[in-house]
Amino acid sequence: MLLNKDVPTPSGYYSPQKEILLDYQGRPVLYTVSDAVIESSCCGVADYCSVQVPGYVLGWRVEQSTDGLPISLVEPITDEAVRDAICKVIKSNERVVLAEFW
Repeated sequence: MLLNKDVPTPSGYYSPQKEILLDYQGRPVLYTVSDAVIESSCCGVADYCSVQVPGYVLGWRVEQSTDGLPISLVEPITDEAVRDAICKVIKSNERVVLAEFW
């Protein structure tokens, strides 16, 4: 993922701003913070900050894509109680409206 580069979506775009490694109960959790903009939808326009949580980091930047971007190995977080707890920690540190888990 390229930071500070707009990624088009059907109704606007989002721009990843930073990658964070969060220590949660002794395990590193990767999340990215993005600014999102809705430019055209049935409900109007908006902008907000969102977070994507790929999961627990099993290997940090262990490979590179064909474009030269780093690839990390992650384990998705499937436990809803853990997701809720991580979301609370993230929301206490970031100004996010939406948190999505892979």
